[in-house]
Amino acid sequence: MNNKHILVVDDDAGLRELLQQYLSEQGYRVDAVADGSAMERYLAEQAVDLIILDLMLPGEDGLTLARKLRMRGSQPIIMLSARGEDIDRIIGLEVGADDYLAKPFNPRELLARIRSVLRRREGGDTKTENPARDMFRFGPFSLDLHSRSLSREGAEVVLTAGEFNLLRVFVEHPNQVLSRDSLMDKLKGYERTPFDRSIDVRVTRLRRKIEGDPSTPVYVRTVWGEGYLFVPGNKAG
Repeated sequence: MNNKHILVVDDDAGLRELLQQYLSEQGYRVDAVADGSAMERYLAEQAVDLIILDLMLPGEDGLTLARKLRMRGSQPIIMLSARGEDIDRIIGLEVGADDYLAKPFNPRELLARIRSVLRRREGGDTKTENPARDMFRFGPFSLDLHSRSLSREGAEVVLTAGEFNLLRVFVEHPNQVLSRDSLMDKLKGYERTPFDRSIDVRVTRLRRKIEGDPSTPVYVRTVWGEGYLFVPGNKAG
């Protein structure tokens, strides 16, 4: 039995009931609401470890709600959608979702995604015994692997679980060109499909938070035809 708390936000009553029953049987504490307004009321009273958020909701849609959630905090988000086009998946990831699953889906696949996202949030099974190795500094930024936090001159920079894990890979492999396939392999538990471009989306989101001018990055550089290069010695404006 684990103590992870999941909130399902979906207007399909049958799916809410199915997910509550199935995920509860897997040891999670699960609650469910039908729309964004109910979600906001729930989150005002309860903390959750992960949100399963439908894209197509009455009132504010899932993309709008994901943007709001990202502005306030960093709870992991898995987005669901009956529309499985690549553009929907990319937009969902761009606004802050940690993973995306197209309907209809096998509940076991969703369970695997939940475990993967929560594992990435917790930093996997690797433990570091040397506190000095838990802290990386570049420019005005400090990345604390133990607390999974990023700060700029003492001010917190809110990262999603996906952004944190991508930045962790970069700081652990400085001044090395990393291909997209290499990055995907290093992000444990990451789900991918052929021609998956979501790494590019995550890099774009990360640049917005650490670069002085994301259009001319100095930390996370693109090496055309090869991948990305993290250069910690540079200073963003």
